[in-house]
Amino acid sequence: MFRKQLLYITSDALCAYDWDHGVLGQGHVFPASAAGLDGFAAWLEDPQAQRSGVPAYLLTDLIEEDFQRQLLPHVRGKAGRALLERRKQQLHRDTPYRGSTLLGRESTGRHDDQVLFFALTNPSLLQPWTEALEHLRVPVAGIYSTSLLSIELVRKLSIAHEHLLLVTQQSGGLRQSYYEKGQLRFSRQTATIALDGVAVNIALETEKTRQFLTSTRMLARGDVLNTVILAPAAQIAKLELLCDNGVEVAYHFIDLQLAGERVGLRRTPALADELLLTLLGKHPPSSHYPPGALARYYHFQRARKTLYGASTLIGASAALWCAINLLGGITDGAAIERLAQETASYQERYRSVMSTQPPAPAKTQNMKVAVTLGHMIASQAPEPGRLLGMLGAALDQAPQVALGQLHWHAGQAPARAPGGQPPQQQQQQQQQQQQGGTTGSALAGIPVAPPQALRLEADVAMPNNDYRAALAAITAFAQTLARQPGMQVTIEETPLDLRPSVALSGKSAAPAPDSQARFTLLLAWQP
Repeated sequence: MFRKQLLYITSDALCAYDWDHGVLGQGHVFPASAAGLDGFAAWLEDPQAQRSGVPAYLLTDLIEEDFQRQLLPHVRGKAGRALLERRKQQLHRDTPYRGSTLLGRESTGRHDDQVLFFALTNPSLLQPWTEALEHLRVPVAGIYSTSLLSIELVRKLSIAHEHLLLVTQQSGGLRQSYYEKGQLRFSRQTATIALDGVAVNIALETEKTRQFLTSTRMLARGDVLNTVILAPAAQIAKLELLCDNGVEVAYHFIDLQLAGERVGLRRTPALADELLLTLLGKHPPSSHYPPGALARYYHFQRARKTLYGASTLIGASAALWCAINLLGGITDGAAIERLAQETASYQERYRSVMSTQPPAPAKTQNMKVAVTLGHMIASQAPEPGRLLGMLGAALDQAPQVALGQLHWHAGQAPARAPGGQPPQQQQQQQQQQQQGGTTGSALAGIPVAPPQALRLEADVAMPNNDYRAALAAITAFAQTLARQPGMQVTIEETPLDLRPSVALSGKSAAPAPDSQARFTLLLAWQP
């Protein structure tokens, strides 16, 4: 915010200043009367000045301002804030304008906190002006004290004394502020007794202040009180004659013109008011005294400006995003067009090169299909190797079984032909069954590996013509083969026909020699 309204309030008047882009305007004085309040309201509502919505900063220079230094237990958090608030109400019960600042901690004992409490003890001096501001809905940013604001003035003037008494002539009177190691400890205001514009009672008031500081033990006996007086250059020579250095008091003088240059004031002030107002306009601190409900219009204004700023930022971000996308689209369009041109160029070169080549015996697609089929046949075409490997492993586990004949088939297992049919007719019948059940491409492993069948004829050892042991050996052999993945085993013929329709015959009286019995198995395997 480049514009501000700086209001300097004393016990009997208000002086209003315009702050515009770092420049302090001329002051307009309004006395604390009905006419002064009317003039102040008219000044605020001046349509040419356009002060509507410009935040106001109230700087108080009142004699009814109290400072007390207290020791509090070192407590932090919610409990510490509650303790601090209770002590504020105990010390200054009759005013809403009260505050505190932490000075440090005690070096001995419980290491309590040193807290400076301050308050405007007569709030009725501010009431007429605050009511006018409330009625006109002026956004009030804060209420400040010249005593507390002079801390920044001491820093700007680079005054480094352990015990410092800063004396300034202001509109409210003669202000004396005591600082210990750069921290404000006490401040008082007295009336100015002037002779030819020179405050002749500075030395007397300084001695009173020194005696008070000594009696309250803020200043130890023997400590030198360095008193710095801000005055115009024309008065410094006269003040030096009035202020004599003593054993416990040393006087120093600073020209107001030099002080104005230090704080950035473009003109030489007559009083210290404009120095403090310039500091307030350039870098306003947090409000010294709580403005309460008086600051609600200022909070509304800040919230509104925050929303405007956020909306502007969002709009700018959206516009930037759209611009980036637009530029990206233009770049992508140019890249696509360039790629299309390159594709057309390559296609033209390909056609030109292919036109000079002799005609190929087969199309590329056909060659690709042929290669794919070749790979498929090589990996999926039926062959008896794996099936014979499984059979060999099973034979290793059945030494009583001797292999006789093998008949391997690709595709579904053919049905067993009658035993009396000639071999040539059996082979023709099997070929017809294969042609009717599976096509040639499927038998070649296209698109998947076809099933395989293996019919084996074998002999099983049968000691003492023990058919029971022979049947158990054949069953165990068949179960061993059936454990292989994808394998189905069918016992087609056994040494002993156990069908109910067949009659059993034989002799059990005479001992039988060792012999072998023929059996037949059908192995159907799906890879």
